[in-house]
Amino acid sequence: MTGGATLRLFDKAEREIAALDTKTVEAVYRFQRDFRRNPHEGVFPRQQLRGDGRLWAVALAPDSDHRALLLRLAEDDWLLISVKHRDEVRQYADRLAYGINQITGAIEYVDLQAVENDVQGAIVQGAAAPAQPAQDTPLFADLGAQKLAELGVAQPLIPIVLKLTTDDEVRALAQYAPRHTGEVLLRLRDGSSYDEVREQVTKPVEVEQDKLDPDDWQSAAGRSQAVVITDDESLQSIIEEGNFGRWKVFLHPTQEKLVRREYSGAARVSGGPGTGKTIVALHRVKHLVDRLGPGHTKPVLLTTFNKNLAADLRARLLSLGGPQTVARVDIVHVDQLATRVVREADPGNAKRRIEDTQALKEWRALLVEAGEHRFDAEFLCDEWNQVILGQAVRSRSEYFVVRRAGRGRTLNRADRAQVWQLVERFTQRLELKGLETHRQVAERAARLETDRKTKIDKRQQQKDERDGLANVHVESGSGAFLRYRYRHIVVDEAQDLSPAHWKMLRAMVPVGANDIFLVGDTHQRIYDNQVTLGSLGINIRGRSSRLTLSYRTTREILRDATRVMDGTEYDDLDGSADSLKDYRSVLHGRRPVLRGTGSWDEELDAIAEQVREWHDIPRESVAVCVATNEMASDVERRLARHGISSTVMTRDGLPRNEGVHIGTMYRFKGLEYQRMIIAGVSEGLVPRSSVDAWAQSDPLRHQRELQRARSLLFVATTRARDAVAVFWHGEPSRFLAPLGVVTE
Repeated sequence: MTGGATLRLFDKAEREIAALDTKTVEAVYRFQRDFRRNPHEGVFPRQQLRGDGRLWAVALAPDSDHRALLLRLAEDDWLLISVKHRDEVRQYADRLAYGINQITGAIEYVDLQAVENDVQGAIVQGAAAPAQPAQDTPLFADLGAQKLAELGVAQPLIPIVLKLTTDDEVRALAQYAPRHTGEVLLRLRDGSSYDEVREQVTKPVEVEQDKLDPDDWQSAAGRSQAVVITDDESLQSIIEEGNFGRWKVFLHPTQEKLVRREYSGAARVSGGPGTGKTIVALHRVKHLVDRLGPGHTKPVLLTTFNKNLAADLRARLLSLGGPQTVARVDIVHVDQLATRVVREADPGNAKRRIEDTQALKEWRALLVEAGEHRFDAEFLCDEWNQVILGQAVRSRSEYFVVRRAGRGRTLNRADRAQVWQLVERFTQRLELKGLETHRQVAERAARLETDRKTKIDKRQQQKDERDGLANVHVESGSGAFLRYRYRHIVVDEAQDLSPAHWKMLRAMVPVGANDIFLVGDTHQRIYDNQVTLGSLGINIRGRSSRLTLSYRTTREILRDATRVMDGTEYDDLDGSADSLKDYRSVLHGRRPVLRGTGSWDEELDAIAEQVREWHDIPRESVAVCVATNEMASDVERRLARHGISSTVMTRDGLPRNEGVHIGTMYRFKGLEYQRMIIAGVSEGLVPRSSVDAWAQSDPLRHQRELQRARSLLFVATTRARDAVAVFWHGEPSRFLAPLGVVTE
């Protein structure tokens, strides 16, 4: 019999392959290519390892000492679960456990010998030897085998689990266990009850028993962490790109469901750093594109809040779906999109765009010129951004009645009249100087798109009244057949978009199934944009999901990062509270380093010392995050003095990818590094000393600014995968108190 075969790669197999020597990895590439073409040729010496005919050891080549371990799912459908030396296969074949999980319906494979060899002594005793008297009470003894099985713990591991006595053993086992088993055990050790784990971890991936066929291995493979190998390049990217390659193929079942779900309207996915929100967004875009019919238009919009992240999304989508996917997607950051709308309506507009910091300087100059002392520049700038521009207030009379929820300072009618007068003078000032802010452009774009939507809906109503016939004269008179710009919109980092942005986006896509899909985390909000999506026409009630498992950051880093956020409430973008409860990781590492110095000069030397200690990884895998641009320049000069190359990140990104990356907390949003130094975490810098000026005059503003400063520190800390060092000079930040750092 001749013909090609389907060959699938099992989750975690690529990690084992990547650890092999270069010659053997190349042999794996050749093997999978030849095996897919014709698995029946005699060039592949093979050995059946089980009487069920399911598990086979196949030589990578006639003269190879390594064997590919394959599960036969059907006649010509195979699952590559491991690559081992032939001596290991011969000696430990009976220690390779596999089966279909009776709860999740997924294929599970466990190398019990690897567990026994690499996990601590008590686990070894529990796997192969009669029960020995234990000095400590086993952690999961109260649950017992039956309840562990009901939660979906892999059956071959249950005897081992029932012997675990320390958290270190649990974490070690989680590295080898099927992912669902690891999640269950870690959640139980985090204090969740059996019922909570059953509801939150097991139920979302549980298969209905009447749909579970214990002999249907192909269906089980579809529910498993496995991917069909279609070409050499896809396998190579998975193995050689490590975690970056994995995200393209190995979605968690919870993520997979979110990607493929049919939503009756707008939907939101939230979750802490590293939980895969952006991954879900990218796979969602590809899923939507794959369902489109043939064409050359771009009916899908993928957007985020700045151009660096938009560029990253483009690169990752290209890697995920190739040019054919990118060709159907408009990938643009939200301010660029607003600019496009405004220029389309006003192509002669030559105003220069300024940032909020420059706008604040213009407010200060105006108040000095006007001799105004009742309102400070910060208050007026926020009132203009959050209330007037944020709610598209167009007239003095509208401003008199607009709601100012959460603004703190109460304004009577006379106050509002004075504020409005100052706002008019300010906008005239910008007009005369030929300046405009991003928020002004966003607000104008929102108005333009809303007006456009009104015309589209009106014409559709007229068409419906004519039994589906369009008024050709009206359409041709407009110069174009008006239609919505997009069919689907996907938004990354949703928490940092302003109300005007959301109004614009809402008007760009018709209300309906799968219209808007957004991902974000309000704990990572770094701009003062207070948004309630429901009030902006984006109804996500009943269509919100939450990711809680981090794939990037270790448990030790997450624990300290979440402690920084203790006692602070965050919204969920729709009027309710959000929480980091149940946020967790299966990764284990070192506790963050906490180190204070007497001065900034001493701290600079400490930074250089820490970078030198991390000599075992490339410089580009290390980042130094600071509070101000001036401090970034100081770090660059001090590292150079110590012979350490570095690059300072600018608003436009990295000038070059060389040496240690240095930047402010804002610059690192959306990025990740192997190791991070968070420097200058001193009182007066994090948070900045000016924040406390609002404690008496505007308590709500004071609270929001403290919350934003916490979020920046949280974002910076969770950029790290393996290790974090937090430095300060003088008095440490008040935010470090929950970590045991004594503050005065």
